[in-house]
Amino acid sequence: MLSLNGFAKKWKFDSAPLGPVVREYPFRLNSYFEGLIRSAGDVVWKQVVPDTKEISDPSGFEDPLSEEGLAPVPNLVHRYPNRVLWLVSDQCAVHCRFCTRKRKWRSGHSPALENAAPTNLAPALDYIARNEQIQDVLLSGGDPLLLPPEHLREILSRLRELKHVQIIRIGSRVPCALPRWITPELAAMLAEFHPLFVNIHFNHPAELTADSERACAILANAGIPLGSQTVLLRGVNDDEAVLAELFHRLLSFRVRPYYLMQMDLARSTAHFRTPISTGLRILRKLRNRISGPAMPHFVVDLPGGRGKIPLLPNMIREIGSGRMIVQNYLGELCHYPLLDGEEQGLRAEVEWRMEGGGGRGPEVG
Repeated sequence: MLSLNGFAKKWKFDSAPLGPVVREYPFRLNSYFEGLIRSAGDVVWKQVVPDTKEISDPSGFEDPLSEEGLAPVPNLVHRYPNRVLWLVSDQCAVHCRFCTRKRKWRSGHSPALENAAPTNLAPALDYIARNEQIQDVLLSGGDPLLLPPEHLREILSRLRELKHVQIIRIGSRVPCALPRWITPELAAMLAEFHPLFVNIHFNHPAELTADSERACAILANAGIPLGSQTVLLRGVNDDEAVLAELFHRLLSFRVRPYYLMQMDLARSTAHFRTPISTGLRILRKLRNRISGPAMPHFVVDLPGGRGKIPLLPNMIREIGSGRMIVQNYLGELCHYPLLDGEEQGLRAEVEWRMEGGGGRGPEVG
């Protein structure tokens, strides 16, 4: 890993003003990801290099998704009835400056299993075993793929002993940010625990390299379905051309775009946040211009642990006289006939979506 002083010397800037920032939110960058930076302030730089804005931002929440409050035992978040999030690692390939778990970086505030020794697994495994409605376990952290392989195998083996756990998912930045870590041996080990899914964090086409393509191929060739999640970031990827290239090329890597995520309301990250309208506009402009499988869900993860909700552009312009008028991807207004009696229900549904319906809608994850 690179030191901030060494990085600053190489890139010829004064790191002193960033001292207070990294004392609060440490710097972590490996040489591979640093090699993707082409110039100071570019789209990779912005994601990983500290900024004084991080400590001048009073807005946001320390724990925006209330993960600590939704943890029945340490490091296990039970937000939805049939699935849990298990934080099994406190190590990352890089520290993304927009991370929703920046509170976990601080010295003495380690979130998860430092060495994944079997004795540390007991509280989470006991909870999952007792709650047989849990069918889906998402491993995160930190990054689970940075665990020693024998410790990751132990976790996966213990989960597979629980008959009610049908699906295991792993969230990782490693195939993007440290792709040479992915080996055929690691993929073969993961493949022993199917059905197992890997969701990879990619944000920009600059991250799509021969090395990351190879890492994805190793996983895909082991039969592991791959998805991606992308965080919408001001000044990094808040542009339809950039995201069109990213999502299209991800499909060629055999990675299906899954989520385009609105920035969480984490403290110290407001300078990355885009208006909601930006994501909706991009989604509208991409519709029918890229392949259907390349279109992710645009979601907001609600503060307080209230769950993810998908956001869609409102393409319905008018309802009446037995038809609706919709706007297609070219901006054309088109008539579509409705079934007898359908008009009232459709209008109520559209009005509920636009006005909030006076209540809380269904959650998705």
